[in-house]
Amino acid sequence: MDINTLVFHATPEHNCSYLENRQSRSIFLSPEQALDESIYMQLTDIGFRRSGKHIYRPWCEGCGECKSVRVPLSNYKESKSQKRVLKRNNDLQVSFELPSVTDEIYALYERYICQRHSDGDMYPPSMAQFEDFLCDSPSSSNTRFICFRLDKKLLAVAVVDMLPAGISAIYTFFDPDYHARSLGRLAVLWQIRWGKSQKMSFVYLGYWIKECQKMSYKTEYQPLEVFDGVDWQTLAPL
Repeated sequence: MDINTLVFHATPEHNCSYLENRQSRSIFLSPEQALDESIYMQLTDIGFRRSGKHIYRPWCEGCGECKSVRVPLSNYKESKSQKRVLKRNNDLQVSFELPSVTDEIYALYERYICQRHSDGDMYPPSMAQFEDFLCDSPSSSNTRFICFRLDKKLLAVAVVDMLPAGISAIYTFFDPDYHARSLGRLAVLWQIRWGKSQKMSFVYLGYWIKECQKMSYKTEYQPLEVFDGVDWQTLAPL
């Protein structure tokens, strides 16, 4: 399969979810287009992202604020505060699980969306939405749920795709009652540490917008690389 023969479509313009008074649109790989691991990796390396069955990239006229970012693992060093987050969660059990809509997992997702993102596009949550967004994938054999439990209680789930060059972080949801554990940060740090142990090259963190406060956490993971439309460049610490 040749990346130059792939078929893409454009979405209509709609209100941007991240920047006020902006219009947004995307291009996405045709759902009828076959997708293998190699092509998925190539698309990821030129700024594409997965949501459900769709592989997409922002394509907004006159705007290039959405930047794909990734963490290079070979020279990553945890900060003192990041080491404290990992140490604080040493009592959690971590497991890789196949994507599924269990009562346990969906209940956690529902609480997370209702308490943390009731003003977002995914509210109100539903099982059908969960399955479409996080379980259905054109490369489902590569998708895993990384589950974090305290004894038998599920505290967080990081949904990831395993790619040849590393891990693509799709989405993370967690128990809002355990704020002191910094579970969102833990999920990223755990992926970085595990990826390094497996001799992987990168953890892909999706899109980053400099002016979007909700995405500012991604700059905590240094060094961080940004795709500029042509190549990956190291982002200077902000």
